Amino acid sequence: MMKKYVRYAMLGLAIFALALLAGCGSGTTGKGTPDGSSSASVQSESAPQAASSSSSSAEKKAQKLTIKVYYPDEQGMKLIADKRTVTLDQQEKYTAAMESLLEGTTEKGQTNIIPKQTKLRSVKVENGTATVDFTGDLRKNFVGGSTGETMLVGSIVDTLTEFPEVKKVQILIDGKKVESLGGHMDLSQPLTRMTDLLK
Repeated sequence: MMKKYVRYAMLGLAIFALALLAGCGSGTTGKGTPDGSSSASVQSESAPQAASSSSSSAEKKAQKLTIKVYYPDEQGMKLIADKRTVTLDQQEKYTAAMESLLEGTTEKGQTNIIPKQTKLRSVKVENGTATVDFTGDLRKNFVGGSTGETMLVGSIVDTLTEFPEVKKVQILIDGKKVESLGGHMDLSQPLTRMTDLLK
């Protein structure tokens, strides 16, 4: 009789041990180290997001914009628009427009009026007014008379007021307001778009 009990007890223990082993195996797959399929699903979900974010940042860095910059005609009487496409890259549109203007023109019927030594220091737009700051070369190397001064100022003002949010332009030299470039135009106050100069 005792032998039977011992056999039943041994059999019960063996079944219990097998059940425990089976339970541990399934627990390891579900809750232990993650299996291959769950890891793959995480990667496949994150990969498109990474690609999407990198492509959107590339779009921000390489955004193209068509702008108009203005140069005097050969007679120095009117300003002619020159359409250009600029890549904004890390600079904003106002800076890109002014840098493009300073590059000068080679178009037939247009002439350069801004001294080539002139460099842009900064452009800021606030409350409808663009404050554009140039190096002292703008005034130091300016050689025109009253008409030339009008054309030069007009080319800057009309290029920036092409942006509808810009209503006025304040020109600075080396970070400071100046009375004029050559004694002919008052630059101490912001100037509105000079539509009478446009061809």
